[in-house]
Amino acid sequence: MKLSWKVVAFMLFLFHSTNHISLAQQQGNDEADDEAEKQPTIPKGQEHCKGIFIWYNFISRTKEFPRLKNTIAQSWAFKSRVTILNMGTSELQAWKIFIGFQYKEILVSAKGAVLTSGVDFPAPVGNGTYLSGYPQTDLETSIDTANELDKIQVKVELRGTQFGLKPPGNPMPKTIKLANDGYKCPSPTRRTSMYVCCVKDPKLKANKTTKTKFLPRQKGDLLISYDVSQAYKNNYLAQVTIENRHPLGRLDHWNLTWEWMRGEFINSLKGAYVRKVDISGCLNGKVGEYYGDMDFSKVLNCEKKPILFDLPPEKADHAQMGKIPFCCRNGTLLPETMDSTKSKSAFVIEVFKIPPDLNRTTIYPPHKWKIVGDLNPDYRCGAPIRVEPAQSPDPTGVEAVKYAIASWQIVCNISRPTKDNSRCCVTFSAYYNKSAIPCDTCACGCEDTAKCNPNKPAMLLPPEALLVPFENRSVKAKAWAQIQHFKVPKPLPCGDNCGVSINWHVSSDYKQGWAARLTLFNWKSINFENWFTAVQFKKAGSGYERMFSFNATLLKELNNTIFIQGIEGMNYLIGKKNGSDPENDPDVPGKQQSVVTFKKSGKTWPDIAKGDGFPTRVLFNGEECALPSRIPVSTGIRFSVSLSLLFLCKFVSFLLIQCLN
Repeated sequence: MKLSWKVVAFMLFLFHSTNHISLAQQQGNDEADDEAEKQPTIPKGQEHCKGIFIWYNFISRTKEFPRLKNTIAQSWAFKSRVTILNMGTSELQAWKIFIGFQYKEILVSAKGAVLTSGVDFPAPVGNGTYLSGYPQTDLETSIDTANELDKIQVKVELRGTQFGLKPPGNPMPKTIKLANDGYKCPSPTRRTSMYVCCVKDPKLKANKTTKTKFLPRQKGDLLISYDVSQAYKNNYLAQVTIENRHPLGRLDHWNLTWEWMRGEFINSLKGAYVRKVDISGCLNGKVGEYYGDMDFSKVLNCEKKPILFDLPPEKADHAQMGKIPFCCRNGTLLPETMDSTKSKSAFVIEVFKIPPDLNRTTIYPPHKWKIVGDLNPDYRCGAPIRVEPAQSPDPTGVEAVKYAIASWQIVCNISRPTKDNSRCCVTFSAYYNKSAIPCDTCACGCEDTAKCNPNKPAMLLPPEALLVPFENRSVKAKAWAQIQHFKVPKPLPCGDNCGVSINWHVSSDYKQGWAARLTLFNWKSINFENWFTAVQFKKAGSGYERMFSFNATLLKELNNTIFIQGIEGMNYLIGKKNGSDPENDPDVPGKQQSVVTFKKSGKTWPDIAKGDGFPTRVLFNGEECALPSRIPVSTGIRFSVSLSLLFLCKFVSFLLIQCLN
């Protein structure tokens, strides 16, 4: 059968058109599928959330080694995912969430977030933990991004270990919530997954401030600013400023550390230095590949976690190392209550970057900040938050203000020490009791317990034994126990292992007042310059009258805390020294001592004999000291009770005799 050329042409046209239509339909279907994939997946019934939607999904868990019959002690490796989605009309800056873990979890990794506390993985989080976003710290709105999912949503992949709860138990956390200020979260819905919609708190009164794209600067015990002053394609200059804002906080010989998250390294420093001049991390990997022709011998540090420290005062005017305001104070940060001119420290750092961050505006601050001192409070630092660029006077001297290119703030707060985790301790004694109460056993921790008992209470001592190092007290303690008819535990209790001890001795008690003696003992080899201590009482603090030998101030706004520091010539607490005969005599601690007097007021009349004369909180250089678990008992009270019992017995005997007669 012959087909005309017209029919053939028509069939070819029809075939070509059909292909185009099917391809167009296929392309349209693919685009529709892509759009569907870009839509966020949320539980049914939660589409109308008008705030921040948080969704915790437990993915899986597997039994870990060793395999145990005790289900409570058995460990399980788990995987879960947390999704945070901005379904509201306001941008969420520096997002932060709380997950209420409850099965002794140990978090091993969190892809898409960091621990807000700044601690490293693996981290115990059995009592719950806060997570902050990294690298995506902010969540924009669907309106401002045309529903671009990558900008309004973040997924955090969690891996860790948990204990107990054998299958088919559901190992979910207690709760999840948004931790940003100004949001209100109801109790989460909990099934095989957990989710909650957090909305703006209508009762919260917003501060009247100029609206910017940055978060307001936060308050805290210690504030660190990371201000970028100069930026180039592959490097930038930043000034790091540390400010002590706590009236009783302090740092001595501070050491500052952080973690570079993008492969950066330190090329130079002014106003501070690194503990290790180490370039080994730059010779290989991406740094060595990109900076192949660079002379790394002039680079300062290539560690992922460098440790920086302050320079001594003699380097303040050094052309290459100093010339930075507030630098070079030997790492000392005093509270403003002591000296406001010495509450700030600063240094300048030159940072080099690697691909893909080769852009003037692509700058990431380091994370996991931590700062420690010799014998100072434990500071817990949060994640860096982007704030308004810092302002400073123009260096030309004209009346102008210079802005930083970018600024981040790191807020650190003092964490109260847990049991057996202090670094100083307190001993109690009184005129009405022959025995002194030493620091608690293992008050500052115990590493070696092979030859001592870490669970037995410390033995009572004669007061003069407080002057002797613990390792030389055994003979005195056992002799005193024999004289006073005390039991001697076997093995003997372990020591307190504290670097500084403070003795509070109630020396007198009279009708209108009372007095005490404060003695500081330094068992460390280092000296404490410009030391201070602070004491708080439940009732007696407001009656503070006078202190001899030391300067003292009553801080009424801080629960009637008495702030004490040495006067000129007595502001050094020297370290321990060898005895006159080192082979036979014990070490001699550095010591400072003074007497303090108090008045008794009618409103809070303290009962000294019942223990009101002993402080309820003691700090040394900002570090909270461990208090003994006992206080001296007045033998006078025991005697008066005995007299009462004797009188009662005589009275009963008299009545019986009368009845018999």
